[in-house]
Amino acid sequence: MSKILLFLTLFGLINTLTGPALGQDGNALRLTVSQSETIQLNLEELDALDQIEFTTNTIWLSGETHFSGVSLKALLRQFAIKGNKIEMTALDGYAVSMPIADLEDNAPIISTRLNGKIIPIRENGPYWVVFPYDSDKNTKLKLTSPAAFGN
Repeated sequence: MSKILLFLTLFGLINTLTGPALGQDGNALRLTVSQSETIQLNLEELDALDQIEFTTNTIWLSGETHFSGVSLKALLRQFAIKGNKIEMTALDGYAVSMPIADLEDNAPIISTRLNGKIIPIRENGPYWVVFPYDSDKNTKLKLTSPAAFGN
């Protein structure tokens, strides 16, 4: 399989009318590996994986924001998912793809928290694929134990 589909919310491009009706547990991250294989992970399962955190500026939020979550590359490695390309689709159907070769160990991450808080659907959640956009040698990427992100 040369393409992997990752369904999640990207950049808050969702129908905000559904926000309050959907609970966090109902928003599993789905990895569609093939037509017959889909892996679903909820927030608790994502939190059990090694976490990456960093602070960066984005064009979508004002000021520096602290993001924490799972490395996309590590997630694919965890489930032995191979391919050439990954397609990420938001709850509203917005999709973007990128070569798996472009993934780095620490970026992008599937952020599950903004400034330490679970991301509500109405605020770009429940998951947000994010890079440390303004990273340089002074940016601190930190690997954190999963226990630090318990609910």
